[in-house]
Amino acid sequence: MTHLEELRKRLIWTLVIFLAATIVALFFTGDVIQFLKHRPPASTIAWNAFTPWDGVKIYMYISIAMAVIVIVPFILFQIWSFVKKGLRKEEQRAALKYIPFAFVLLLLGFVFAYFVVFPMAFRFTTDMTKNFGLIETYGIAQYFSFMANIVIPVSLAFELPVTVMFLTRLRILNPQLLAKTRKVSYMVLVLIACMISPPEFFSHISVSIPFILLYEISVMLSRVVYRKQLLMDAELKDSSKDGAN
Repeated sequence: MTHLEELRKRLIWTLVIFLAATIVALFFTGDVIQFLKHRPPASTIAWNAFTPWDGVKIYMYISIAMAVIVIVPFILFQIWSFVKKGLRKEEQRAALKYIPFAFVLLLLGFVFAYFVVFPMAFRFTTDMTKNFGLIETYGIAQYFSFMANIVIPVSLAFELPVTVMFLTRLRILNPQLLAKTRKVSYMVLVLIACMISPPEFFSHISVSIPFILLYEISVMLSRVVYRKQLLMDAELKDSSKDGAN
C-alpha cells in the first residue's frame, strides 16, 4: 500500500507537469506547424482538412507531443525515484546518470527519423501514387499520422543503448547474453527497419545500419557496466573476508 500511494503521488505530479507543459506548448504550436509546413516534404504538397475538427485535432496533438518531449526528463526522474529504493547506492547514482543520456538519444532518434527516414518514406509513397496515376490530395490529419507512425518507432529505437545499460545495471542482462542473441537481435532489428522504411533496398539499408550500430553500442556499454559490477562484487567479497578475519 505504501508503494501504491507513492506511485499515485508520482503519477499525479507527472500529470500536473504534463498539463502545465501542454498549456505552455499551446502558445508555440502555431509556429511549429508553420515550420513543419514550410519544410520538405510538406512544402511540396497542399494540406487539406477533410473534417471541421482536423485543424483543432492536429493543433492539440502537436501540443501534446511537444509537452511529452519536454517532460521526458521529469518522467524518467519519477521512474528513477520510484525504483531507487530497490537499488544499492552505487546503482542509484548510476541509474540517475542515464536520464540525460536517454533524453539526448531520444532527440537524436527524432532528428534521424524526421530528417532521414520520413523523407525517404514520403518520397517513395508519393512516387507510387504518381505511378498509379492517382491524384495527390493529402489531409493534414493523414500527413501527421503517417509521420508519427515513422518518427515515433525510430525515436524509441534510439533508446536501446540506455535501456540495455539500465537492465545490465539491474543484472537482468549481461554482455554474454547479448552476444549469444546477436543474430536473433539483428534479424529483429532488420525486420523493424523494413517495416518502418519504404520497401526498397536502399531505404532498408539506411535504417537497418543505424539500428545495428545502436545494438553494438549497447553491447559495448553493457560490457563497461558489467565489468564495473564484477569489480564492485570483488571488492565487496574482499571486504567481507577482511571483516571475517
